[in-house]
Amino acid sequence: MSPAELHLAQVRLAEDTGEADKDQAENSMLSGLKMALTDIKVYIFTVMTVSQLLGLSFTNFFPTLTATLGYNTTISLLLATPPWIWATILCCVNSFHADRSRERFFHIVGPWSGVIVGYIIAISTFSIGGRYLSLFLMASGHAGYALSLVWVANTIARPPAKRAVAIGIVNGVGNIGSLIGSYVWKAEWGPQYHQSMEIGIASLFLSILLAFVIRYIVKRMNKQLDEDALGALKGTNRKRIEEAARLEGIILEEAMERKRRFRYLY
Repeated sequence: MSPAELHLAQVRLAEDTGEADKDQAENSMLSGLKMALTDIKVYIFTVMTVSQLLGLSFTNFFPTLTATLGYNTTISLLLATPPWIWATILCCVNSFHADRSRERFFHIVGPWSGVIVGYIIAISTFSIGGRYLSLFLMASGHAGYALSLVWVANTIARPPAKRAVAIGIVNGVGNIGSLIGSYVWKAEWGPQYHQSMEIGIASLFLSILLAFVIRYIVKRMNKQLDEDALGALKGTNRKRIEEAARLEGIILEEAMERKRRFRYLY
């Protein structure tokens, strides 16, 4: 990145938490690994990612699903396009609104719930209209997946070494869900794929349950911040706040007030 781009990135990270996004001398990648492995949230996020990717594993078999509508290969492939155009628009709108409202849980589980409804419709009917509608709902689920990785960074924000390892673990191990999903959509279960969709429903229900647990944990973390508001402005944290003030070009008192108002997103 250019110096200007690097500065902009640092400012945005500082705005997220009210302090500079820097590791201290003792925060090596090894210490970040140790901190990540002792944080229960990392394990919950990892299992949630495995489960959601299993529930979204229809992605790799989408042309197969559009082929069940009964059209030839060319038309089936063309019919696979509109659901993903819709999903792209929804992903952008959902992410924009999540950022503006500073809310994560409902912006994540909402699209997942849409996938569940899509699965239920596809199980309940084999009509062309109903099944095609279900494909739009299923594709929408990726709007939730996109935000779920952002939620990891929001929730495990400090120190940066720990955040980096946490994102790596959640994203890396979480992709096991896609591997498992490749065995879920068996040819012998087609063209209905009821068993595959039932597995997807169960997986996404588990993801929603784990997301609710994360939300509960984050609310408790915010309650702790309310109790420790003054303590958070002393020592090492104060140095980070001073650095954030320098990066953003604001006075120290304003930076301290921003840090005092900081709360984790849920």
